[in-house]
Amino acid sequence: MNKNTDCNVKFPSDNIYVTKCPLIYALDIIGQKWKLPIMWYLFENDFTRYNELKRKVKGITNMMLTKSLKELEQHNLIVRTQYETIPPKVEYALTERGKALLPALNELSIWGEEQIKLDKSKPNS
Repeated sequence: MNKNTDCNVKFPSDNIYVTKCPLIYALDIIGQKWKLPIMWYLFENDFTRYNELKRKVKGITNMMLTKSLKELEQHNLIVRTQYETIPPKVEYALTERGKALLPALNELSIWGEEQIKLDKSKPNS
């Protein structure tokens, strides 16, 4: 970690998972396999229907999509809008809180690109 970074977090025990570390808390919210792809797609497409998300997030099951959407909604990162039509219509979109996370995710993406390049340049052992 950069020595100039001030996390303002004191770790009273050896186990970081026992403390209330903001980074660990944030990763618990968004760190699951499907949540980031869902959020990226919603960022690019504003209001999106369930079946469109299902098609765009390759490999996700209905159960995992429903679970991920509910958890993101519980943390106020997305909003679910249900229209009383026949057939029923439901759309999802990022909230302002969800959009506020995107600059940090973009920085993490840039860091990840750098790591990929560094790892590709390593000689095979």
